[in-house]
Amino acid sequence: MTAFSNAAFKSSTRSPGKSRALAAALLLAAFCSSPQSLAAVPVTDASAIPQVGDKAREGYISYLYANRHKAFAIAPGGTWSWRSDAASPAEAEKLALESCQAETRQKCVLYALNDRRVFNDDKWPTLWGPYASREDAATAPVGARVGERFYDITFNDASGTARSISDLRGKVTFVHFWGPWCSPCMREFPELRHFHQRLEERMPGEVALVLLQVRESFEASQRWLAEHDFADVPIVDSGVTCAEQTTLTLADGTDIEDRLIARVFPTTYVLDRNGMVIFTHQGPVADWREYLPFFEHAVQHSGK
Repeated sequence: MTAFSNAAFKSSTRSPGKSRALAAALLLAAFCSSPQSLAAVPVTDASAIPQVGDKAREGYISYLYANRHKAFAIAPGGTWSWRSDAASPAEAEKLALESCQAETRQKCVLYALNDRRVFNDDKWPTLWGPYASREDAATAPVGARVGERFYDITFNDASGTARSISDLRGKVTFVHFWGPWCSPCMREFPELRHFHQRLEERMPGEVALVLLQVRESFEASQRWLAEHDFADVPIVDSGVTCAEQTTLTLADGTDIEDRLIARVFPTTYVLDRNGMVIFTHQGPVADWREYLPFFEHAVQHSGK
């Protein structure tokens, strides 16, 4: 039995040179393909796998050359896993999904089975659901995991008005922890700008962006945005005033350590219209626009 996942692949000592060369060739072939062939999405097109990084695409090249029976599974946010040398297609599917699910609270689905792409493009944007009802959300435990009601963090909005996360119920909410001292945060900011623009075009007023600075003052964050031409990206004031301050304030007046919410920076949470966590991501995202169909589904179907 051969097994790989996003966690296992990172610790592998195998040389990725051959896989990278194969990946480059296949990615180039996909890029040069006609629109008609792209519509069919050949099983060999590693670039078509949504929301995953380079390691997953390299892993997929290895999967393509692995022995049957085999299956490749993915989840929103980039988690992936595959299994080969299984006794049957059903066993390969079961093992790949179980391995993927062990790494994430997002729902894992099958991308490929043996030499067939079985991915359901239409179902993919629905995987943040099903969404909790208002009644269930009201009694849900408070926390930062998928299926929990997110912490009621306080902040000051752009006008200086004191707000909290619970004030945004009724909207899908994008909560993002960042700092201008954090190089991955800075690297992600151009993408956040594009993402904000597309949200306003496709879902005006339906998604609230709450970009909270950590371990830096609001004034320093604003200066960084202005110096790097990001002043059009809306941020809010978390109340943090210096690098030594490691806590955020909740609506009940208590403090919470920022590392309890964000083990790394940046960290992002997406909340449905009832304030329930439906997606989490640690680290920068290369293309938040890939997630726009997920936001549209949450806007249309959550909060009931």
